Formats: sequence, C-alpha cells, structure tokens
Amino acid sequence: MRLGGRIAAAEEVLLDIGTRRTPVALALRDWAKSHRFAGSKDRAAIGNIVYDALRHRSSFAYRMDDDSPRALAIAGAVWGCGVSLEQLNFDVEDRHSPSPLTETERALISGKIDLKDAPDWIQADVPEWLWPAFENNFTDEAIAEGQALAQRPPLDMRVNTLKAQRSDIETEAVPTPLSPIGLRHPPVDGFGRHPDVQSTADYQRGKIEIQDEGSQLVSLLCAAQPGDKVLDYCAGGGGKSLALAGDMGNRGEIYAYDIDKRRLAPTWQRSDRAGASIIEVIAPPAETLPALKGSMDRVLIDAPCTGLGTWRRKPDAKWRLTENALERRRKEQVTVLDQGSEFVKVGGFLFYVTCSMLAEENEAQVYAFLERTKGFSLLSAGEVFEERFGVDGPKPWSEDGLTLTMTPGSTGTDGFFFAVMERSQ
Repeated sequence: MRLGGRIAAAEEVLLDIGTRRTPVALALRDWAKSHRFAGSKDRAAIGNIVYDALRHRSSFAYRMDDDSPRALAIAGAVWGCGVSLEQLNFDVEDRHSPSPLTETERALISGKIDLKDAPDWIQADVPEWLWPAFENNFTDEAIAEGQALAQRPPLDMRVNTLKAQRSDIETEAVPTPLSPIGLRHPPVDGFGRHPDVQSTADYQRGKIEIQDEGSQLVSLLCAAQPGDKVLDYCAGGGGKSLALAGDMGNRGEIYAYDIDKRRLAPTWQRSDRAGASIIEVIAPPAETLPALKGSMDRVLIDAPCTGLGTWRRKPDAKWRLTENALERRRKEQVTVLDQGSEFVKVGGFLFYVTCSMLAEENEAQVYAFLERTKGFSLLSAGEVFEERFGVDGPKPWSEDGLTLTMTPGSTGTDGFFFAVMERSQ
C-alpha cells in the first residue's frame, strides 16, 4: 500500500473507534479481516498511525484545529510517524488515497498553531475532566508526565530465572535500566514494528515472558522468599505469579486467584511453559480459598483500576474512561483490599498494587484501609526499592516517603503504584 492508502485506512479505523467505541485492537483486527490485501508491514504502519493519533488525540486535534478522523490520521502520520509535508502529495488517481490536502491543512501541518498556547490538559493529552486530579498528583511535572504517557512504549521482557539467566538469551534487546532480569526493545520509530518475541525459541521454551519493567519491579519488591506461602489475589493472566515463582526459586506455594476465571485461563499454560510448578490456580467458585485465611506470608493485591498507567499501550482507554468508571473501580478496590487482607498471617505482608497514577486509587485507598482495619501498618517501600535496585538509577514518585508510584516520566516504565503493609495482630 502507498502512504495515502495507509492514512485512509487509519482514518477508517479511527472512524470505527469513534462511532462504535470499538477498542483499538479490535478495530484494527476487523479492518485487516476485511482488507486481506494489506500486508504485515501495511498493518503495522496503519496501527502506528492509529495508536499515535489516539495517544495524542487532544494535542493533535488542537494543532490541526479539527478532531475529525481525517485530521487525526494525517496528524498521526506527520507528528507520530515522521511523514513530511512533501510526502503528503496524494495520488488523485489512487482510489485508496484520501483527497488532497487543503491549503488550510498544509498551513496547520507547517505549524500555524503553537501547542504551547494550549490549555495544560491538551498539552498533556489527558482528558479535561481528569486533569485536576492528575495535576494534583504531579503538580509542576504534570504536563511532562502526561506527555510521557503519550509516547510509544518499549517492548520489555522478563527472563525466567527458573530456566535461564539474562546473558543466556539470544536477542538484540538491551538490559532494562532497573530490573536485573529484564530485557528491552526500545520504542519503534516511524512505521517500524517490534520483533515477534512470542515466535522465538526462548519464548516457546519458557525462558522469557513479555512483561513491562514496572510489573517486574513490583513483583521483585514483594521480596518473596523460597518456602513462602503467597496468594496472588487478583492474578489475572498470572504474570506476577510467574515472576514470584522465579524469585522464590520454585520453592514454596503460590496460589493464583481471580474473581474472573476467564482471565485466569492462560495461567495454566504459562506456568507449564515456565516450569513454575509451585503455582496453584484457584478459579471461582474457589471452595478451597477460605481455608487459606490467616495463613499467607505474602498477599499481593493487583487491584482493579482505571489502567491509567498503561495508556502508552492502550491509548483508547483514556478517552473511554469516565467519572462513573473511576468510582466503580474505587469501590472494587475497597472490596479486594478488605477481602485480601484476611489471608495475611500475623507477621505477614500485604502488597497493594495498581497500574494507575491517581492518588484516589492509590495512597487514598491505602490510608483509608489502615484507618478502618486494625493490625496493619504501612512500611517503607522506598527502602526496599533502593536495596533491590540501587540508589543511582531512576527513582519513582513518593508523596509520603513510604509508597511508590512508578511512571513513564520518572522510571521509564508503565505507571504502577506499590505499597506494603505488615500485619501485627
């Protein structure tokens, strides 16, 4: 496909997302199914345009003085993928190309509108209704943090230390800055694409897993020891359970539970491939789960949240997020904290994690839990962070000196919040 065809396809996908509220991955998949002539490079290029347009939807619309799918697709090609104005001379004879640029569009692409004059939330590409809470969290760095959330993400991998060391992996990826067991392919440029890691022998043999460095750090911060009994209370697909098994040397017990058994489904196959034999999957109705109450050395609650910290990878989610959805997630967080804490034994540890960067879902939930629950005290996660990852590298945010918030701007990871509490009675 020519450039014009790729931009027109991106416009079509963006229209589908806007009118039917289709998740971006499904919209791209549906487009590809109905346009089988498009090759893999074409699909990757179209995907890059669409994802960049969504990551920067507010700022691109401001610079184009237009929020239509056409304007966003053109902006995604120019400011996301690096296409020059000269390359946008579409072939009028090509039925797959968009109509030629107007003089107004040419002027806007040339920089007629300065983004520095835009409201802060537009510069940051954060939804307007959410901006006060986001700004409250990051104050003077809020715009920079929002812009970091709108950049392309790297492709991170975790080395499964049950089967390999980082030096054993045959890859062009580089070591991650903080995680001692991570490898990273940097963000792609232009119309590029990351390598298909899942088709490699190392992946098929269980030596590596795809996992953002922030998620790796969270798992390592749990400091699970060989012989521990651990409950991963909101286990999802089991990524953190697998990482904990590696940290424990496959000695001990890990129980992976999630209220949605469909999310748990991949965990059996993934743990098999990784050789993580200490993971026991507990799916609803989970008749064996109550017997574990009060007996766990460590309970990890990766709580349901808005997913704000993953906006680099799921940029459509930030424009679908609503105040009602945020409130629902907060209520769910209260529930899982209260329920999950019952499994911690005296002297054990409770870890509260979200992939959000909002205080309402993070610090506020921890302190509210401590107020209503006797016998738990907040420990310093910052000390553990420095012990495990050193003092010279990137540092996460910490409002209280105890809890941690990793962000694309501060640590180069997805956004993750981490707090650790000890049960004393």
